[in-house]
Amino acid sequence: MTRIFNIISWLGIALVLAAVGIRGAVGVGYMSAAQSQFAVYLAWAGLACIVVYIVSQWREIGAFFGTRSGRYGTLAASSTLIVLGILVAVNYIGKKQNKRWDLTANAQFSLADQSKNVVAKLDKPLQVQVFDKEQEFQRYRDRLKEYEYNSKQITTEYIDPDKKPAVAQAAKVQQYGTLIFNYQGRSERTTGNTEQDITNTIIKVVSGQTKKVYFTQGHGEHDTGSGDRDGYQAINSALVNENYTVDKLALAQSPKVPDDATVVVVAGPKTDFFPPEIEALKKYLENNGKLLLMLDPPDAANAQPLTNLIALAHEWGIDVTNTLVVDASGIGRQLGAGPEMPIAASYPAHPITDRFRVASAYPLARGLTVVSGGVNGHTATAIVESSPQSWAEADLKSIQEGKEVSLDEAKGDKPGPITLAAAVNTAKADANPPAGQNDAPKPETRVVVFGDSDFASNVVFGFSGNKDLFMNTIGWLSQQENLISIRPKEAADRRLKSLTATEQLVLTYASWLLMPLVVFGVGIYSWMRRR
Repeated sequence: MTRIFNIISWLGIALVLAAVGIRGAVGVGYMSAAQSQFAVYLAWAGLACIVVYIVSQWREIGAFFGTRSGRYGTLAASSTLIVLGILVAVNYIGKKQNKRWDLTANAQFSLADQSKNVVAKLDKPLQVQVFDKEQEFQRYRDRLKEYEYNSKQITTEYIDPDKKPAVAQAAKVQQYGTLIFNYQGRSERTTGNTEQDITNTIIKVVSGQTKKVYFTQGHGEHDTGSGDRDGYQAINSALVNENYTVDKLALAQSPKVPDDATVVVVAGPKTDFFPPEIEALKKYLENNGKLLLMLDPPDAANAQPLTNLIALAHEWGIDVTNTLVVDASGIGRQLGAGPEMPIAASYPAHPITDRFRVASAYPLARGLTVVSGGVNGHTATAIVESSPQSWAEADLKSIQEGKEVSLDEAKGDKPGPITLAAAVNTAKADANPPAGQNDAPKPETRVVVFGDSDFASNVVFGFSGNKDLFMNTIGWLSQQENLISIRPKEAADRRLKSLTATEQLVLTYASWLLMPLVVFGVGIYSWMRRR
């Protein structure tokens, strides 16, 4: 009987090995997937034979575990199984609950809030194709894995044009390092590998359309094509990168806002708008228009007041005062500026400033006041405020003459914090929305007023939160809330110093001569002591 059970045990082992062999043959393509079912049958039969053998040997097995070596062996085997079980559990939890920490300066290996917002709202698959040499794939994987980690809708395919020329030709790829993004039948491409490049391309392919921003001209406004200190060239580039089209609008020549206008920006006019221009803006707002007014304080005591533009802002519940905000907190001085440049770090609750925790600077800003109770049903909300140590100075002449000023409420000064920007929106009831657009944002009129236009100029556009605040404002006005966030930052330069030619020469001689001489001297000293 013992011999029969021994034969059964060897038969079980043979059946299990045969099952493993069949699975291996299926894996390499020697057998079809349908034939892999035989491996399952053989494996179960082999296990059954082994179980029968173990049951037949229960006396011998019990006697073995009764010995000292058996107990030690059982303890060792149990410990091994427990450790293996812990490792399997840790790996399983790690796969299901993936958590990463980025400890680098500037969080250069983590996506910015804007990128996370954009990919989090993907409701359809987004395919990314990377065309480059195979040895270059890793530099894209490090970046694109962050996008895949934040959205299950994103998949990435890496293609070497040299190994798959037909695929590259079909995609019309002309150079290495091309990334193609495919979403719902639309396609966009980029040759950049930075987070800003990738996120901007995703915005373009997802939106499927370009928003148009018009900057008014003819009254001394900032020029979007100028690279001077007070120019808006940096703004122009930032808008284009986020899939906006920028154009100029001279309402004095054609007193009608174009139908394709998404947002109209009035950026720091030196002279007031004519009544026909104001009427054109009013008609535009009546049709769910979006307007950004940035009105600076007067350049001189005898400067022409912006009466019509100020009246337009008042109709939307925002009073533009004839004051200049002075900040006595001293923060501006630390940045090399005077008290006439207030630094804002307080942002009342509003979608534009949601989770916005960075400072912004405003060279020469006039104070605003939100009209209590609103005007004609338009109730505005403050979105940017100066520090409590600031005030709205009514004596502009003294400031322009360089005289010292102080808070004097008897002369019309207003203690801080002072409103630097305010926003208002109102929607029209639409009983019959277009078919298929029930989930689309409802059209509404939106107006934002800033008491300063220089905060968006080239000279301070890159300061802390200035760029993000301006772009968030445009995103809210264009009803693209997914663009309201902190944008990607460039990786910080962590180099200690760039060596001069003289310093490099000294370092070279030190490594060639000084260090060997030191080692030689230590050796001579040790030898002399032993003597």
